[in-house]
Amino acid sequence: MKPQTSNRALLLILLFFLSIAGRAGQNHPDFKVIAFYSGKSDQAHISFVHEANQWFSKISSKKHFSYQATDDWNKLNSEFLSGFQVVIFLDTRPDQPNQRKAFQEYMEKGGAFMGFHFSAFALTPSDFPQDWNWYHNQFLGSGEYGSNTWRPTSAILKVEDRKHPAMRHLPEKFKAQPNEWYRWKNDLRTNPDIKILVSIDSTSYPLGTGPKLYEIWHSGYYPVVWTNTKYRMIYLNMGHNDIDYEHNTNKELSFSFQNKIQNKMILDALVWLGRK
Repeated sequence: MKPQTSNRALLLILLFFLSIAGRAGQNHPDFKVIAFYSGKSDQAHISFVHEANQWFSKISSKKHFSYQATDDWNKLNSEFLSGFQVVIFLDTRPDQPNQRKAFQEYMEKGGAFMGFHFSAFALTPSDFPQDWNWYHNQFLGSGEYGSNTWRPTSAILKVEDRKHPAMRHLPEKFKAQPNEWYRWKNDLRTNPDIKILVSIDSTSYPLGTGPKLYEIWHSGYYPVVWTNTKYRMIYLNMGHNDIDYEHNTNKELSFSFQNKIQNKMILDALVWLGRK
């Protein structure tokens, strides 16, 4: 065999094995994510769930993680969760005792969690009562829902800790997508386990348009992204798209994943959770 032919053959062999290695790498993601959702109440939350599933699925291949989503909360058990590094609650939370126990054990054993908007909601009496003290008071720290702004409105957000891995690529302040912002019964600033990462900046006020006066915030301190330092977790209050309820069209008027800075925060948070 001539030297030139031999070199060409070696090059082809090398390229062949590199292609195999590349495909193998694609089949072995850096981490695996499972998202739970209900998608049954409030068109704004349903819209967010559909949008989130599309966005996470699309970005997963680019960022080397796998993404699955399910509305079967019975899969929230120790055997199923053992195959995933990150659990996401897109809208609601588990209600059955065995599901709650499995999730708590998963987190206490080193699992990771990302929660959006309504996943932290609890109000007694309501269809989602505060009957899970570990989750709402210890894990999230927020306790019950207090009130919210209306209509869904953009807010200027202030990054409280730009050294945190999920925040280090963000500017000091940025404009969020329209959202229904929540107030909580518990003051997260008094909880030594809670690290507030993002809050509403005072330049956002007045925040909300009403029509009810108490739905417009004029002052106050409102955390919107935080972590509990005892766990590998992050909660984000984003997750409520604006919907045309007034004209009974249910038309989507805003989307949560059409903001590069906000998307960067969510993605960096997920990577931080998944890559221990």
